[in-house]
Amino acid sequence: MQTDRFFPDAPSGLILPVAQIIDAATLRAAILADLPAAADPRAARAIAVRHLSDARAQGNAALAAAFSTRPHDARAMIRAQAHLTDILVATAFDIARHHLHPLANPTEAERMAVLAVGGFGRAEMAPHSDVDLLFLTPWKITPWAESVIESMLYILWDLKLKVGHASRTVRDCLRLGREDITIRTALLEHRFIAGFEPLALDLGDRLWGDLFRNTGPEFIDAKLKERADRHRRQGGQRYVLEPNVKEGKGGLRDLQTLYWIGKYLNRVSSAEGLVAAGLLTRDEYDIFTRAEDFLWAVRCHLHLISGRAMDQLTFDLQVEVAARMGYADKGGRRAVEHFMQDYFRHATRVGELTRVFLTELEARHAKPEASLFGLFKRTKRVKAGYKLVQGRLDLVDPRRFFADKLNILRVFEEALRTGYLLHPNVMRQITTHLDLIDEDMQSDPEAVRIFLDLLLKHGNPERALRRMNELGVLAAFIPEFEPIVAMMQFNVYHHYTVDEHIIQCISVLAQIEREELLEELPVASSILKAGVNRKILYVALFLHDIGKGRPEDHSILGAQIARRVCARLGLTQDETETVEWLVRYHLLMSDTAQKRDLGDPRTVRDFAKAVKTRRRLDLLTVLTVCDIRGVGPGTWNNWKAMLLRSLFGQTAEALEGGLESLNRENREDEAKRAMRERLAEWSAADLRREAGRHYAPYWQGLSTDTHVVFARLLKDLPDSEIRIDLHPDDGRDATRACFALADHPGIFSRLAGALALVGANVVDARTYTSKDGYATAVFWVQDSEGKPYEVARLPRLSQMIRKTLNGEVVARDALKDRDKVKKREREFRFPTHITFDNEGSDIYTIIEVDTRDRPGLLYDLTRTLANNNIYIASAVIATFGAQVVDSFYVKDMFGLKLHAKSKQEALEKKLRQAIAEGAERAQG
Repeated sequence: MQTDRFFPDAPSGLILPVAQIIDAATLRAAILADLPAAADPRAARAIAVRHLSDARAQGNAALAAAFSTRPHDARAMIRAQAHLTDILVATAFDIARHHLHPLANPTEAERMAVLAVGGFGRAEMAPHSDVDLLFLTPWKITPWAESVIESMLYILWDLKLKVGHASRTVRDCLRLGREDITIRTALLEHRFIAGFEPLALDLGDRLWGDLFRNTGPEFIDAKLKERADRHRRQGGQRYVLEPNVKEGKGGLRDLQTLYWIGKYLNRVSSAEGLVAAGLLTRDEYDIFTRAEDFLWAVRCHLHLISGRAMDQLTFDLQVEVAARMGYADKGGRRAVEHFMQDYFRHATRVGELTRVFLTELEARHAKPEASLFGLFKRTKRVKAGYKLVQGRLDLVDPRRFFADKLNILRVFEEALRTGYLLHPNVMRQITTHLDLIDEDMQSDPEAVRIFLDLLLKHGNPERALRRMNELGVLAAFIPEFEPIVAMMQFNVYHHYTVDEHIIQCISVLAQIEREELLEELPVASSILKAGVNRKILYVALFLHDIGKGRPEDHSILGAQIARRVCARLGLTQDETETVEWLVRYHLLMSDTAQKRDLGDPRTVRDFAKAVKTRRRLDLLTVLTVCDIRGVGPGTWNNWKAMLLRSLFGQTAEALEGGLESLNRENREDEAKRAMRERLAEWSAADLRREAGRHYAPYWQGLSTDTHVVFARLLKDLPDSEIRIDLHPDDGRDATRACFALADHPGIFSRLAGALALVGANVVDARTYTSKDGYATAVFWVQDSEGKPYEVARLPRLSQMIRKTLNGEVVARDALKDRDKVKKREREFRFPTHITFDNEGSDIYTIIEVDTRDRPGLLYDLTRTLANNNIYIASAVIATFGAQVVDSFYVKDMFGLKLHAKSKQEALEKKLRQAIAEGAERAQG
């Protein structure tokens, strides 16, 4: 009987014929032909490494080329990669054992086997996966075996392989496997590569006979805990925008966990064995393999692009992987967005598969509750047709249940009513009966009632919506929802896919209704407490982004879709029109608050005219708050809260007291009176001078606090001095930077440059010129984390700003090295849009620049405006991830609006040139 083997057999189904990957016999012969020339073991090892290194490079190049022509054929690729590694490992073992440390008469103790474990043991390897090896000896390791292992490892390390290794006896493996679940999992997937095969066979028999048998529940518990911990580390979200293909929720590790458990319990040799074991249906196994193939393909491309073991699908790599896998721009969406939608759909299916599989196992292997308390625990009674299995909602008779297709919706209502989770049997049954949801059911009054009750009646609609979405029920019942399922928006701003964003928004609305956000959202909370039409609000929020992903404006398209869906959902004409209006204008309040100067009365007047009624204002305010909060963690802050609160308050006043309540004179008189009260210690003459030195916009555009700061900075200010006041403004989540100095052209640009140099992120700015020739400029800035600067940092900040303003540092030169776009954000495309609006303000032209953000952008834009004799009164900066909208309120050198088309076009050309030159610099 041959018991010692040089090389493992080549598996079938490789991406290339074996001879084109690596020829084991030829490689070994070439090494042996050169070995006699080596004078010592080190030289001999170098010869082996040279040959192996060439063979590895050629093999990898051949595989990469084959994979580029068959970019989805992941299974054939990972098997081929594993086989290439097998031959390298086996050859290194052969050279170390027979030629670097030859033994004339090996004893039984000096027998050894090399096994692959972990992913390598499954014969699945990405191009830069770790090589996990187990050196198996019959008894305690001998000095000769130690030498062989050491020489072999040096060869593999010289090949730049990342090797994980352990040297153990069979008894060691059993003992350590009992103690450590990670070792046990690795051993579960051991595979013999070379050496004395009976040792490997003995290990297999002992593992299955002594260790794995009867320890199934313990292994399941450990794997479930491991999975929960892993998901927590990865952010706990399936829809994180830069997912980890291996470790993330819905990733490869989740699929492997299913296989490990199935193998552990049933000794199946492949994932397909899970079907025979009754753990997966044939359809579920097909989902499993499609997801696994897709995820492995993504992982292999990631490794090949990065040239290393890279499993994080970062924004810049997403674009390259999408291109390699043959995705193209179409239907108004980028290739990368189509690719990531497929990715998230697979991740969702993996999540569902895992949930069904693990709950099924839990039901099979859970220990019965022993305590009397467990038996008499109070439970909510379930309706007829349902039963509780392992504390989950299951069906008594599936055939009778699905005889009434409305039960597909009722089961979610029952789950919400009772608080029980759905049993995997129910989930499986629902997914196989989705074809029952036809056009009749979509408009059936009873089906509509159940759906609206899910939204409105039970207090936690997001739970039902998320489960319905994952099982495909939502897209079947509301077909218009299907295109946005798992749809990713390729920007840094949106943290979730579109469908998940909608569910997050509805979750926020439910939290406000449950009075969980009273302190954070006082206005929205008070609106809901006073009472609104909840049906309108929930339906509008459910539909607000339903038009996304098409070339048309998603608000206009969404409003058209909303009209159709509302009719089907039985809303009245008035309710339908209101929902349609809310969807059409769901960005109006957010855009007005974040992109326009709320100190300009025209802003609020125009917004009030668009909204028309207090009822619409209330609904739009709540919808806007939920929409912004539903974008992702950290998107909502005090700054946005303050802007929306201010716009809501002023608009409510205008709608109730008439638009004339917004006129300038009233507000100017109030502002002057408030300042006099705060500066009561000043002389009447000083107060008179201060009240008379500023134009109307100054009084309207700033708070009393800021008026008081400027009054003190301006008092007896010499022309040669610059006075600065930096102060945390917690109400706006920013630091307020006030500057008072003699006015001269380009002052706004110099200040913007100084702030950019110190790394300050400008979120809002106003500058006013007094009647006696002083500039009063106020900027609200945040640090790189989007927070106000710590008070301790303010003196140094002030000193650095002074240096720049005094000309000791030239902002344009100093910014060159800092004005860089992060590598992972370079692939975002934000086409530049520049608009000139002469209607949005009575006094100024509003120039709106919508483009990609970078540290020196505001400085470049304001310098261009200054060089063209444009006076900037205020700048409103709205940042959306890597995109920014800068709105400048400007006049020309004669104090007039920019009406001439030729002047606008010339200025736009220069602004675009400044953006393009800066973007080129930022890529360098």
